[in-house]
Amino acid sequence: MRQTAGAIFVKDGKVLLGKRASHKASYPDCWDIIGGHVEQGETVEQALVREAQEEVGLTPLKFAAMGSFRERLYGEATHHVFAVEEWSGGEPCLLGDEHTQIGWFSVEDACALEALAAAEYRELFRRLLPAEGAAAARSKRIGLHI
Repeated sequence: MRQTAGAIFVKDGKVLLGKRASHKASYPDCWDIIGGHVEQGETVEQALVREAQEEVGLTPLKFAAMGSFRERLYGEATHHVFAVEEWSGGEPCLLGDEHTQIGWFSVEDACALEALAAAEYRELFRRLLPAEGAAAARSKRIGLHI
């Protein structure tokens, strides 16, 4: 089964998303978190760092696992998601051809996106809200495995 590592970069209450290019085989033209496939011999955490460096030029320094979920839309996969609170590299920039745009979104705006790669992201984004919102979101952990 394929495994992926994804980073939810968090800055000033906003999350970083990238709009996947239309030529991508999975989730074309959808807003997605930064990340990708775990390669042979690589840990999930190593893949997280490598993918962030390759896609947006950032190196995660402080991050925590938020959970994982499975999907079958583009073949069976387990997606491991991390909240990234500290990184080196300054501001993100588009590298390669994975994304056509990147941007910072409030949690509310990110959750409202129709073209979001995975519906499970909405629950993860909500868990990043301040105390009141985070407590409510944690009580719903539907389909997420911590």
